[in-house]
Amino acid sequence: MLNKNCKSSYQETQNLTRECKLKSSKRSAVNPFLVMDVMQEASELEKQGNSIIHMEIGQPNSGAPIDALNQLYNKSLQDNLGYSSALGLPKLREKISDLYKKRYKLFIDPKRIVVTSGSSAAFVLAFTAFFDPGDKVLIGEPGYPSYKNIIKSLSLISEICSTSIENRFQLTEDSILKSTANGVLVASPANPTGVSLTREELNSLIKSAKKRKMTFISDEIYHGLNFNGQDFSALEFDEDVIVINSFSKYFSLTGWRLGWIVVPPTFTRIIEKLAQNLFICPANASQNLGFFVLNSSANFDEKVQQYRKNKDILMDHLPKLGFINIVKPDGAFYIYADISQFKLESVDLVREILEKTGVAITPGNDFDSLRGHKTVRFSFACSTNEVKEAMRRLSSWYKLYINS
Repeated sequence: MLNKNCKSSYQETQNLTRECKLKSSKRSAVNPFLVMDVMQEASELEKQGNSIIHMEIGQPNSGAPIDALNQLYNKSLQDNLGYSSALGLPKLREKISDLYKKRYKLFIDPKRIVVTSGSSAAFVLAFTAFFDPGDKVLIGEPGYPSYKNIIKSLSLISEICSTSIENRFQLTEDSILKSTANGVLVASPANPTGVSLTREELNSLIKSAKKRKMTFISDEIYHGLNFNGQDFSALEFDEDVIVINSFSKYFSLTGWRLGWIVVPPTFTRIIEKLAQNLFICPANASQNLGFFVLNSSANFDEKVQQYRKNKDILMDHLPKLGFINIVKPDGAFYIYADISQFKLESVDLVREILEKTGVAITPGNDFDSLRGHKTVRFSFACSTNEVKEAMRRLSSWYKLYINS
């Protein structure tokens, strides 16, 4: 459940292991992913008959296209869907290569593409393949919390850079040049802010990292969900970058756990050996579904238009309800807001809103270790009607709150 006091990972681990004689590792003392705690608490309230609007989790409210699911069903009747190559099904790797041609006008050799069990497995493979224990990886905050938790669990060190609203919460060329890290990780569009790097900014960061001999990792899992036009892949600027992507967001396949990583040609075998031992292979059924989805006639851009409409509703209403200093998102489906006008800190405010309104949002503690207690994240991956209803409920609650 949502921890009111947000105990440190060390305190929580100590409490869990106090009655046990087994010793836990220091690297296992990672922070909880609070959004999952909020989701669990919201689900419990839902089971009790409460009406809950889920704006806490970054999950599209639609699933795979019906035609793709039907093709997978027919495939399962003819094939036992057993082990595949650790690198992934060749036909899927080729289809992802085609996606790069279509989306970025880039030819990426399918041999450089490794299919993974979601982007999470891709991050584990990347951090394991390119860094040794004790190496440092530069990441910006606010940012996706699992970055630093995966880094810690692999005995690496996060070099945290507190980004500014003036720089739209993105790393800058200066922050890379001043870093002592062995690598840098950037995300565009980013979670939790939804902001994107321009072509010039991304190219500048890659050049700066190269000058510092830093491994450059680009998180591109929200590509396709862009409100301002084209996405730019780090692969456009340098062959020696590592790019991670996923079927979860644009293609709405969150629970199927399917992603991929693009690596320099000489690293494919290294990644393959790690994948063989750590994961065996991605789920065959998920890979086939991914292939059918990429062949589907479904118009995924229709969802982008829905998200755009949801974003506009939130941008219009939230500042009137005490949620301020919002950088307008370029993509993804998140809004990151300052709550300094409220008396409550993030975890307590999220709990009160959930209990009083049934609207589930995420405390900023997940995304920023220093300033997160004064921020929250709204996900607008739900339906437009749900977004409108959430704003109606929050408006009624806010009137009572400011008069209390």
